[in-house]
Amino acid sequence: MPRVLGVDHLVIRVSDFEKSKAFYGKLLGFLGFKPMEHYEDAAGWSNGKTRFWIGEADAEGKKHKYRIGDIGFHHYAFELGSRAEVDALGAFVNKLGAKIIDPPAEYYDDYYAVFFLDPDGLKLEGMKYGELKRKRAAKRKKPRRGRSRK
Repeated sequence: MPRVLGVDHLVIRVSDFEKSKAFYGKLLGFLGFKPMEHYEDAAGWSNGKTRFWIGEADAEGKKHKYRIGDIGFHHYAFELGSRAEVDALGAFVNKLGAKIIDPPAEYYDDYYAVFFLDPDGLKLEGMKYGELKRKRAAKRKKPRRGRSRK
């Protein structure tokens, strides 16, 4: 039976290609993605595992502004290496001028995230799950000093 190995790529449509290309170029560069092929109507970046593409919406698509709650895309979450990286992303997107809708914080048990919007209002997230659980487990495994094992 086939098994998914990961997400190869995501493609989103944008209303203003140049504005979004500049936004995503900075954001994805900050997150370690490198530019791939860029065409007149599409641009892509890769981190070596996942590719992220944008393409300009057609004339009909541009008539309808994106609204959170519509059928379709809800949000895209970038898994980060630590809570500190989530904080760094929050500071970066704030400097970038992106609208932060939920600042860096714990939103669920051991789920730390920041939520923000791209130029079209598409919701993006930087998150870290399970960091505290791993730290607690590592503390329990450390041998105590000064005790002999006899």
